[in-house]
Amino acid sequence: MKNAYSNAIHPKHLQNARARRRAKSPDSAGTPVPPPTATTIRTTPRDFVNPVDYQHPYDSMGRFAKALALRYDANRTRHSYYRQLRLIHEHFNMDPSLLTETQLRDYFLFVKLEKHWKPNSIRQALAAARQFFVDLLDHADWTVFGQIRTQDHDSLPVVLTRQQVHALLAHIRLRRYRTPIKLIYACGLRLSECLALTIHDIKGPENKLFIRVGKGLQDRVLPLPTSLYEELRRYWAFHRHPLLIFPNVGRGDSGPEALAKRMHQATAPMPCSSLQRLIVVARKQLDIPGASVHSLRHSFATHMLEAGAHLHTIQKLLGHKQITSTMVYLHLTHQTTRDALGLMDELCRTLPR
Repeated sequence: MKNAYSNAIHPKHLQNARARRRAKSPDSAGTPVPPPTATTIRTTPRDFVNPVDYQHPYDSMGRFAKALALRYDANRTRHSYYRQLRLIHEHFNMDPSLLTETQLRDYFLFVKLEKHWKPNSIRQALAAARQFFVDLLDHADWTVFGQIRTQDHDSLPVVLTRQQVHALLAHIRLRRYRTPIKLIYACGLRLSECLALTIHDIKGPENKLFIRVGKGLQDRVLPLPTSLYEELRRYWAFHRHPLLIFPNVGRGDSGPEALAKRMHQATAPMPCSSLQRLIVVARKQLDIPGASVHSLRHSFATHMLEAGAHLHTIQKLLGHKQITSTMVYLHLTHQTTRDALGLMDELCRTLPR
């Protein structure tokens, strides 16, 4: 018997599947593909459908989706909270509104002790459960929400040396993938921010790069090196997409003409998974453990700090709301370590032998 949630497929995904099947059929082989328009192009590399549009297995989950739409503007946040409720539903295979407090407590024991979820994931699940059971179902008397505690692990992010960054970029052979990765490092971008760039976000003569609707729905302006601007111009001149800088490459013939045509007709940016997989393969071959696309952003901040940039300048470039988020890079700079090592050597030299 199929799970009730297996029917919760957004109509847009069904339309995409039908379109792919029609494209493979013989009748559509000679049908010309219309060029994309502004209304048919998606500018987000990660497509998070509004949970309101799902086919909900239970009425309570539909009401929860509407409550999330009223409370949050970011569709990714709505999706993440709804997903946490879906995981609870799938764990018990029943309407989550019928769960007892004991069952919910057992669920959090399961994800903490058996699934070994990280603190951030547990807190997200706790916030979603509180909104569903307390705000929506009015279970204000439940005490389980005050019993769950998690503590963050003070782990430092992975930072590459400049030589490792150069080796990583040189290892990525195809320019269509190397250029966005280079931009992420050179400007300290998040992966989704880079792939969402449009032709309206680059002001080359002014050496400005506009990041629109970044994390927290915040906009910011970054300096854009002239050499990188020229490289982006050459990149766009290859495919000449009407809107996107990094359109989806798609699958098919890898010849220049066919590739440029697919990129020109793309209706979405390059997916995040394309670059993530490349970095995973490269780091294994170069023996750089733990490196990811986001490590390039950490490396940018650390290298800027080592070069003498002010901490508040780096905060603005990265788009951090709090300076405490940027201060973590103070622990990662090689210059700080070298200075401390020199002082420690001096202290040890004067100690009695």
